Amino acid sequence: MFKILAQLFLQFFSHRLERRHFRRDVLSERLVPGPARAQLPTAFVESLVAAACSDEAELYLTYDSGPQGLGAGQADERRERFGENRVEQDRPASLGRHLWLCYGNPFNLLLTALALISWVTEDLSAALVIGTMVVVSTLLRFFQETRSNRAAEQLKAMVGNTATVLRPGQAGRSQPSFGVEVPIRDLVPGDIVRLSAGDMIPADLRLLHARDLFVSQAAMTGESLPVEKFAHRAGTEARNPLELDNLCFMGTNVVSGSATAMVIGTGRATFFGNLTTRVAQRDEEPNAFQRGINKVSWLLIRFMLVMAPVVLLINGFTKGDWLEATLFSLSVAVGLTPEMLPMIVTSTLAKGAVVLSRQQVVVKHLDVIQNFGAMDVLCTDKTGTLTQDRIVLERHTDAFGAPSDEVLEYAFLNSYYQSGLKNLLDVAVLERTESRGELRLVERFVKVDELPFDFERRRMSVVVGEEGKGHLLICKGALEEVLQVCTRVRHGASSEPLDAARLVEIRAHTATLNDEGLRVVAVARRELPAAQADYRLADERELTLMGYIAFLDPPKETAVAALKALRRQGVTVKVLTGDNERVTRCVCRAVGLDARELLTGSDLAALDDQALAAACERTAVFARLTPAHKERLVRLLRQRGHVVGFLGDGINDAPALRAADIGISVDSAVDIAKEAADIILLQKSLLVLEQGVAEGRKTFVNMLKYIKMTARSNFGNVFSVLVASAFLPFLPMLPMHLLVQNLLYDLSQTAIPFDNVDEELLERPQHWRSEDLGRFMVFFGPLSSIFDILTYLLMWFVFAANSPEQQRLFQTGWFVEGLISQTLVVHLIRTRKLPFIRSRASWPLLALTLTIIGVGLLLPVSPLAGYFKLQALPWGYFPWLIGILLGYAVLIQLMKGWFVRRYGWQ
Repeated sequence: MFKILAQLFLQFFSHRLERRHFRRDVLSERLVPGPARAQLPTAFVESLVAAACSDEAELYLTYDSGPQGLGAGQADERRERFGENRVEQDRPASLGRHLWLCYGNPFNLLLTALALISWVTEDLSAALVIGTMVVVSTLLRFFQETRSNRAAEQLKAMVGNTATVLRPGQAGRSQPSFGVEVPIRDLVPGDIVRLSAGDMIPADLRLLHARDLFVSQAAMTGESLPVEKFAHRAGTEARNPLELDNLCFMGTNVVSGSATAMVIGTGRATFFGNLTTRVAQRDEEPNAFQRGINKVSWLLIRFMLVMAPVVLLINGFTKGDWLEATLFSLSVAVGLTPEMLPMIVTSTLAKGAVVLSRQQVVVKHLDVIQNFGAMDVLCTDKTGTLTQDRIVLERHTDAFGAPSDEVLEYAFLNSYYQSGLKNLLDVAVLERTESRGELRLVERFVKVDELPFDFERRRMSVVVGEEGKGHLLICKGALEEVLQVCTRVRHGASSEPLDAARLVEIRAHTATLNDEGLRVVAVARRELPAAQADYRLADERELTLMGYIAFLDPPKETAVAALKALRRQGVTVKVLTGDNERVTRCVCRAVGLDARELLTGSDLAALDDQALAAACERTAVFARLTPAHKERLVRLLRQRGHVVGFLGDGINDAPALRAADIGISVDSAVDIAKEAADIILLQKSLLVLEQGVAEGRKTFVNMLKYIKMTARSNFGNVFSVLVASAFLPFLPMLPMHLLVQNLLYDLSQTAIPFDNVDEELLERPQHWRSEDLGRFMVFFGPLSSIFDILTYLLMWFVFAANSPEQQRLFQTGWFVEGLISQTLVVHLIRTRKLPFIRSRASWPLLALTLTIIGVGLLLPVSPLAGYFKLQALPWGYFPWLIGILLGYAVLIQLMKGWFVRRYGWQ
C-alpha cells in the first residue's frame, strides 16, 4: 500500500510542482510526414489541401475575408465563435478543475479515507477535525495558486508575442489597409497577417504573397535547414500538408524574407493543435529545479516507507488494537510528508516573480526563478550586453584602407533593399546614408531579387537593376565568408586578381581594424546581364571585393561593475558570439574578461564532446559561432553539472535558449527568441540579471527553509513516537492530535515566502542537495526527541499521567510541548546566526508563529477541547514547559555551531 502511495505521490508532485511548459520543439522527434498525417483527421487534412489549392479569390470567398482583412467587429464576432488562438496546453484550467487538482492528491485522499473511517466507527469529532484539515489545506492551496497563476499570467501578458494584422480603413472611405499589432491569441480565421524575419508563425496560414521567405519547420518535421515557401498554387498531387509550399504552420518561425498570408486555422483547429490532442506529450529533460524537487521528494518518500510500517508494527504488537495502530501509522505517514510544499513552493515562486517584475524582469515560467539563484554559468552574446547596442558606422574604405563613398553606396543599396530583419548594422548604414542624402540612389535602381542571410553563409546579397543597364549583385557579410566567393579586388579605378599576396594584405588591414574594436563587414559586387529575374545561391560567385564598412559598438559603462558583481556571486560569465575573435577580444579586455584563451567555431568543430566539455571549463570567450555551436556549448556545460543561463535576442539564439536551464531574452527580441525564453528582461543589462540572481537565491533559501524545518520536525516526532510506542500502555498521541498538530505547524509556515534571508546565503549559487537534507534530519531531528522524552517523564512521574485513564492528560502535555517547540524552532533553524538578535524573521512569519503558539496554548482550555480529546493542563506544567523550551533552544544553537563548522549551512 505504501509503495502505491509513494508512486501516486511522485506522479502528483511532478505534475503539480514541475509545471513543465510545453516546448513545441519536442514534436521534432515524432513528426515525420507519413505518421503525422495518419494521426490527423482526414477532414482536417483535406481542408488544408483545399486551402493550398484554392486561388486567392476562392480563398477570400471561403473565409469571408478580403485583401484588406477583417474589420474589428468581424474579428470580435469570430473570436466568440472560434475561441482564442491557443492550444490546449496553453489554456488555464477552469476553476472547478483547478479546485479538484488542489484536492485530488494522495494525501488529501488519505485524510478523506481516515475521516470516513472515523465517521463509520462513530468517532465524529475525529472525522470533523480531519475533514476540516482537508478543506483548509485544499482551500489554502487553491486560493494561493489562483493568485499566483493570475500574477504570472499578468506578467506574461506584458511581453506576449504579437502579430501584424491588416485591418480595413474607416467605413465609407477608400484608403489602403494598414498593419496593427494584435496579440497572437486574438487571431481568427480570415485575418490577413504580415510576416518578416524573426516572426513566429502565429496560426496556420495560407501564403498570399511571399518574397524570399524561408521558414524553419524543425518543430514539425525535424528538418535542420529552413525551407523556402512560395505563394504560388501548390500542385494537387501533394496530399501531405507539410509538403505544401504555400502553407505555414503554427509553431514554426520565419528565418528570412517577408510575406502576406491569410489565417486558415487557429487554436485547436491548427495542425499543431490537432496533433497535440493525439500525440502524447513527451517530457523534456528536467531542469535543475525539477531535478532537485524530485531528489528531495524521493528522500522523504523513502523515509516514509521505512518509518510508517515500523510504527504500525510496534503499536499493533504492543497495544493489540490493529485498527487504531493502522490509523495512527497512516497519520504518521501523512505527518512525514510536507503536504503544504506545493502551496509553499508556488507562493514563494510567485512572490519572487512579482519582486522581479519591479526590477524589469518578467518571469514566464515560475520554476525558473530557483534556477536563477542556482545559476553558476551565464552564457551571453556580446552586442547589447557587454556593449552599448548603439552601433555607429565609423569608416567606409576600399580593400586597402582608403576612404570610399562608392563602398558606402553599395552597402546602402544592400541594406535598403533587403526584405529580412534589419539588424543594427543595417540601421547604422541607413542612418549614415540618410544624413548624406544617398537616398537618391533608390530612384536609379530597382530591386530584382534577394539571396537572404543565413548563419552558415554569414552573408546576404541583393540584385538590383538600373534602367537600360544590366543587373548588379551586391553582397555584404563577414569578411572570410565574402572572400570565399570573391575572385577579384577593386584597387583604385581598376580590378585586380585576388591572389595569395592580396589576401595577406587584406587580412592584415582588417586585423588592424578589429584590434581597434571595429567590426568589419565586407562589401562585394558582380555585374550580370539583365536576362535573369530569379537568382540562386549559385549566382553568388566570382565577385569583386569593393571594400569594407567598419562599425563601433563601445563597451557599456555598467558592464565592468556587473561582471564583478556576478563574479562575487559565484556566477561565471562566458561570451558566445558570432563576431570575429579580434573584435571580441578587444571588447572583452575593455570590460575585464579574460580572452587570452579563445575558441572559434572552427575549433569547436575539430573537438569531440569530451574534449570540448573540458575546454568549456577553462575558456570564457567563444567567437565565430553558429546557432548549432551555441546550443552544443550550453548542453555540454549542463552535462558537466552546471546550471546554465543563456542570454540572447536573435533568431540564431533560439536553440541555445531552449537548451539552457534558464533562457533569458529581452522585450525587443525577435518573436522566436521571446517564445523560447523563460525570462524576459525589459532592460538588456547584466546589472538587472545580477539583481535577478539575488532574488532567485532568496526564493530558493525560503523554500529550503520549509523543507528543512518540516523534515527535521517530522523525523523527531516519529523518533519520539517510536520510543513512546515501545514503552507506554497507550498511544502517546491520538491520530487526530498528530493531524491537527501537523496542520497548525504547516499553517505557521505559510509566511515563509515573505521571510528575510541572511546576506551571506546570497553570495554563492544555491543548489538542491538531498544528501545535505538527509544529514540535517539525522543531526537535528533527534534533538527534539530528547525533550519529548523529558516531557514523557514529566507527565508520567510529576503529573501521574501513567495509566490509560490519564492518557488524555499525557497526550495534551505532549501535544502542547510538541507544537510550541517545533513552531519556535522555526526561528532557530531559519538562520545560522543567533536568532532574534543577529537575524530577525519577517513580521508576517513572526506574527503567524505567535498566533499558532497562542492557539496551541488555548485549545486545551477552550470549548473545543472535548472535541479534540484534550484537557486543561495544571499551572505547574508551564514552568517546566519554559525550562524544556529554553533547554531545547540552547541545544539547537550549540548543534548549529558544530554543524556549520563541520558541514556548512546552505
